Order: sequence, then C-alpha cells, then structure tokens
Amino acid sequence: MDDGLIRLACFLGGLLLFGMLEYWRPWRSPPGWRHKAVNLGMVVVDSLLVRLIVPVSLVAVTLFTAQHRSGLLVLVPLPAPLAVFFGILLLDLTIYAQHMLFHRIALLWRLHRVHHTDPTLDVTTGVRFHPLEIIISACIKLAAIVVFGVPAMAVLVFEVLLNVSSLFNHANLRLPAWLDRLLRFLIVTPGMHRVHHSAVAGELNHNFGFNLSGWDRLFGTYLGRSIAGEERMPVGLPDAQDARAGFVDLLLLPFRRE
Repeated sequence: MDDGLIRLACFLGGLLLFGMLEYWRPWRSPPGWRHKAVNLGMVVVDSLLVRLIVPVSLVAVTLFTAQHRSGLLVLVPLPAPLAVFFGILLLDLTIYAQHMLFHRIALLWRLHRVHHTDPTLDVTTGVRFHPLEIIISACIKLAAIVVFGVPAMAVLVFEVLLNVSSLFNHANLRLPAWLDRLLRFLIVTPGMHRVHHSAVAGELNHNFGFNLSGWDRLFGTYLGRSIAGEERMPVGLPDAQDARAGFVDLLLLPFRRE
C-alpha cells in the first residue's frame, strides 16, 4: 500500500474519531461549521502545494540514504527495531526544534501565526497551517532524514503519529484530570498543548512538542497550566481575534503588517 494512502487513511480516521470525541466531552462550546471548513480548506491547499513543489516523498528519500549508506543511523550498526525507534525520536526532536524556530525567528513567525490566530480550538486547528510553513517543514524533514539516515519504516510511522497527534492535541476535548496527568508523562495532551495557544502574554512560548512531552521537560519549555486557569484561559492572539477570517484572509495574513 502506498505510504500516502496510509497517511491519508490515518488522517481521516483521526479526524473522525477526535471530531466525535470532542462533541462527547467538549472543553468549550464547539465552533461552527464555517470554522471547520476554513481550516480544512488549508490542509487541502497545503497537500497539493507540497506534492507540486516537493514531489519526492519522505519515504522515497530513505531509499536514497540506504542505497548510499549515508546518515547517522546507517553508519551506526543497530538492529532494525532500534534504528526505527531512534529514527522516530530524532524526527520528533527535529519537529520540536523546528517549532521553536518558527516562534523565535520573525520571518517564520509571520507564517506560523496563521496557526495561532485561530480564536477557538478544535480538531481542525491541527491542520490550520500556512502552505509556506508546510513546505518549509517538509524541507526540514527531508534534510533530517538525510542527515540522520532515518529508516523508511520510522518515517512512515512518524508521519502517521505526527498527523494523528496534531489532531488529538488540538481537539476541543476535555479529558478526565487523572487521565490527562497520566498521558502527559509521555505524550502531548489537549490540556498540555492548549497552554501553547494561550493569549496570556508569554505562554505561547511553552509546550512546543507535538508527539512526545519529554522534549519540553528536558529543555525547560514545559508549562503545566495557564496562569488564567483551564476555564478562563483566552485562546489565540490578542491582535487577531476575528472569527470571521476566511480562507483567503489566512493565506494573505503573513504579508500584512502585524
């Protein structure tokens, strides 16, 4: 089965699953269908542009590195399961570092703020990214695969985890407090990632992880809860709270004066 079809099937499955769960146990009142349509429209354009501009798949690049015996994990003799495990860890660390860069470099932040301007959170916020950000991210992942020599299986598993976890941790889902505490020892939960979308000054520069929560704890960017509290925490950016912003508005946002 084609790796793109596997990722698409997992994405649609995650969208359906977490979309249903957030209506069962919502954190806040769910946004309307227009909000979902705008965000889902972004992922359609993102996917088409990445296919056009970066036509080679990430899994295909792994065949190049394996054939030419290049990359850290190719040079270090490891059993196949360990190579896959460390490949997933290295890619997850790469995405964590990339996320921090998009917050700290002004030019990249202009792109990434499209994601943070969402005035409400639900499962579709997990795909609300500007096409240029997605293209840059794809190039960073390609470079990481070549440098680290990540195996094909690790790339496929990581891409599925990244897509599904982004849907999960942006979902408008209220987990039981005990379950949230338990899960966030290993993975990023909706309650943990929500703090990253807080409009309280400075809180968006915490909790950069998408899959594993350990990177934030290791590098000192973890914040357990918003100072405003779970119930009262404002979401989005103070200067961009227009819930009526449409698809074209989001595409043009990085090129407008902040």
